[in-house]
Amino acid sequence: MNTQRALGRYGEQLAERWLRQTGMTILDRNWHCVEGEIDIVARDADAVVVCEVKTRRPGPYGSPSAGVSPLKAARLHTLANRWLTERWLTRHHTPPTGGIRIDLVGITLPRRGAPRVEHVRGVA
Repeated sequence: MNTQRALGRYGEQLAERWLRQTGMTILDRNWHCVEGEIDIVARDADAVVVCEVKTRRPGPYGSPSAGVSPLKAARLHTLANRWLTERWLTRHHTPPTGGIRIDLVGITLPRRGAPRVEHVRGVA
């Protein structure tokens, strides 16, 4: 596994822990389809939440939240609808009453100290 991939997996583990601590239930991780991958799908009360996880070290790329471009947001909407159709509706037969939301969990790994977690709700 290359360093970038390992960094991403570590960030996803931290994000999952964070989401659980805030009361969310994890429904799926690293779900793949033709259009791409969803990092984490969680349930927050009555809403289904598709979480994009961005993990960064300090450097030229800026904050993790800068990693969700309009193109990425459009892809996340496509992926969310696909997941809802293929996973949720086959089990529950009706959409979630709280709808579907797309969040960003940004993880910054400083050179020293604990990782910083930034959870932005409804980014797209």
